[in-house]
Amino acid sequence: MMKLNLVQRLSLIVIFFSGVWTQDTQGPMSSECLGDFLRITLSAEYFEDKYLSLFVVDQSGTAWELDEAMAAQCGYTVTHTTCRSIQLRASALSCHSHLEKDVFTVTVQIKASHTPDMSNATTHLKSASCHYGLWSPREIKCENNYMEVSVRREVPQTIKDFVQDEPEDWALVFPEVKLQAKAEEASLWQIVFHQPEEKRALLVSNAWSAGYGLNASDSRVLLRVPYTAAQVQLVEDQGITFSVLRSSTFYKYQWVILMVDTAVACPVDGVDYTNKTITWAVPKYIPPLSAGMTGFKDVLVEAGVDLHRLSAKEMASRKYVLLNELTTITMKIPIGAEGGYYKTSVSNGQFGVKYTINLLLEHQWEDNKWGLTKYTIIKEIETPFEQAEVAITNNLNLSAGLMNVTVGTFLPDAELLNLTIEGVVVAVPEAVQHGFLIHRTSYANGSKAYVLQVSLDAPSVKKEYMGEDMRAYTLNVTLTFITYPSSETFVVPVVALSAVKDAVLPSATGFCDGRNLHLIITRGNVDQNWLPFISDWHLTQEAAQKYNYILRDNGTHLAISVPFLSPHVSYEGFHTSAIKASFYLILKDDITLAQRRDFSVSCLFSPSELIQCLPNGTVIITAIKLVGGEDLDTALLVLRDRQCKPSLVTERTATFKFNVNTCGTSRKFNSTTVTYENEVLYFRPGDDIPIYQLKFLCLYPVEQTADVPYESKKNPPPSIQPGSGCLALSLKLFKEKSYSEPYQESEYPLVKYLREALYFEVELLQPKDARLDLNLDDCWATHSQSQDSLPQWHILIHGCENNKDSYRTVFHEVNYSLRVKFPQHLKRFEVRMFTFFQGTSLSQEQLYFHCSVVICNTKQQPLDLFCPRRCNPGKHRFAHSAHPHGQVSSGPVLLRK
Repeated sequence: MMKLNLVQRLSLIVIFFSGVWTQDTQGPMSSECLGDFLRITLSAEYFEDKYLSLFVVDQSGTAWELDEAMAAQCGYTVTHTTCRSIQLRASALSCHSHLEKDVFTVTVQIKASHTPDMSNATTHLKSASCHYGLWSPREIKCENNYMEVSVRREVPQTIKDFVQDEPEDWALVFPEVKLQAKAEEASLWQIVFHQPEEKRALLVSNAWSAGYGLNASDSRVLLRVPYTAAQVQLVEDQGITFSVLRSSTFYKYQWVILMVDTAVACPVDGVDYTNKTITWAVPKYIPPLSAGMTGFKDVLVEAGVDLHRLSAKEMASRKYVLLNELTTITMKIPIGAEGGYYKTSVSNGQFGVKYTINLLLEHQWEDNKWGLTKYTIIKEIETPFEQAEVAITNNLNLSAGLMNVTVGTFLPDAELLNLTIEGVVVAVPEAVQHGFLIHRTSYANGSKAYVLQVSLDAPSVKKEYMGEDMRAYTLNVTLTFITYPSSETFVVPVVALSAVKDAVLPSATGFCDGRNLHLIITRGNVDQNWLPFISDWHLTQEAAQKYNYILRDNGTHLAISVPFLSPHVSYEGFHTSAIKASFYLILKDDITLAQRRDFSVSCLFSPSELIQCLPNGTVIITAIKLVGGEDLDTALLVLRDRQCKPSLVTERTATFKFNVNTCGTSRKFNSTTVTYENEVLYFRPGDDIPIYQLKFLCLYPVEQTADVPYESKKNPPPSIQPGSGCLALSLKLFKEKSYSEPYQESEYPLVKYLREALYFEVELLQPKDARLDLNLDDCWATHSQSQDSLPQWHILIHGCENNKDSYRTVFHEVNYSLRVKFPQHLKRFEVRMFTFFQGTSLSQEQLYFHCSVVICNTKQQPLDLFCPRRCNPGKHRFAHSAHPHGQVSSGPVLLRK
């Protein structure tokens, strides 16, 4: 079974070139007669994807399998064409051919199978005959894999007429000839090799076993020598190296031994490549072939390509040059000229090409010894490796969302073997499962290109943000190719980049509730791997938990919630009515850490968020560092009494905890309340004028402060809105009608849908007085956290349901339980989610809920109009009542449609 060194698996796409066939061209094999050679071509198209075994059939019908050694010994040469067909070339005197008169016939048998064990093989037989002209007395052929010499077998007339009565001891006359028993046939003959140091004789059978081919016809003696034979020598002449075998062949005629000179020599180099030209020089008279000869005379010098002889006109059209000089014959062929072809080559894994041309040179001369010698050289010349660049063209089809990447061109002898996609080797038929469609484009000259069609959404196409609204789509895949018949492989890295104006950047919405700042980032299509940073601090889940921040990322949205008083909140303005607090977030590239986007949320908070006035007279005040005061050391903040220092310090805040009768606190009285005042101060070293001053007030009802001891001090005027120490309220949202589990702060903002029920509970937290009764006045919803923002939607009006609402508010009774000690301190009601803005097209709304309450004394008789225990239409209690009252808020709740 032949590999390409004589067994070949064909898996081919074949493009045939025109040719002239002198014999049958139908079926899987065709033949052509070329002088003293017969060429049989096996169709690649017919034998594609098959394992082949080649045989030569002799006259008896015996099939001899043709391997590499037998081919060189028997006068056969197997080659591959540029279109990847297999060619078998046979010499006229090849083994197992039949020579009759001037016609020689060769019969070959081909077995083809789809499996390497050649099971279920099909057999194809091809017999072809060629006419051969007049034989020259000596003919020498230099083939690619062997040298061949055949000489005329002549017996002098005197020998023919001589009759020998008795045998003689021929060994005494010819000691180098090892004659066997006299009983052997007279056709037995031997060969003597002339080495510089000795002569060596071999019987024909031994010579055959050593790889030499010997044959004889009625008129000729033939010796065929593989270039690798043991007795072959390399000899240099005129700067050119020859493979030389000096030998004499002996044969017996009757009782006479005859000797013929069977020396043979073939050039192995003499080729030069300069100025993009092949120059091939061959000496005209080679010493081993011209020994003892005189009177040389050129008879014919011809040249050709691929065993076809060319006329002078044809050679000129191809820009070939043939020079017949005094001692040398020279051919010059432009590299790339017609008649040759390029083939794929691989050197150290690199892809390249070589130009190959199969030249024919025939030199005939006359001399005084042989008469006419016909010297034929078949020389396959291959130029040195030349690295080639692979063209890669990317054509983006944006409307179809496809990258069309054209790779190549490639010669016919290279085929795409596999792809490496993200480190995984994928066979070509399986590439479609990875999002690749592969098309092959063939051209008229036999070359081809491959087109990779890949969706922009394929996992192997990487997307990278370039800036502004541009994204880069990058395809990175490695293609592996294999060459035929050499089975060498090379890789072509394919990196195709397309810039597309389709980047969607992340956007953000921000809002605040009474205690936190919230930032919700809606992901775009470029930021999946961007990282959240606060300045240079990477905000991870672990880092967020350290500061009690809430960080949620579901892939489409990134939500961050930070408390109002936290190290990473900036305080940019401070007024008696509000504090402006801001939170800044940066998104950075996960590889380069380059800043990509920045977002911020800013809200106004009540100064009362900084003050806690506890009923027992304890005051907790948090001072904040404003933007622009970065050099202020919060640890050095003090109260009026500079001995009162903060109990808790962060980079941006300082918290003081003290009693109203200490730290230089002043007080003022009126008929119903007592006001306590102090301030937080910052002094530069050695300076008595503060550069930072924060005044604060606490108001207590007179009856609640009667037992608080107080030390009188000078009272400066108040400068900020006071906190309240007598009334604490809450508005909570529960998960179910049972009111057993409220939503926690970490779960906000809540997401609810139209007509989904919300369960609210308003509670009086302080004071815990059984005589007090909590009554609802108004409850309403707004789009922002400000209770006064517009528009507003009323849920309760003067304690009554809003009769304009499609879904009426439902009140729920509050009973005593382990959690509820004073049922009169709670009110519960249920509302259905509604569209806040009428006629809106928004897919999502943000709602805050607010309630105003009145605290009534149930023991006071009689109850006035502002403290009924039921709905009181037409009476707005909050505005006119002298009873304690307050407002409470909850949210946000996101309404999804």
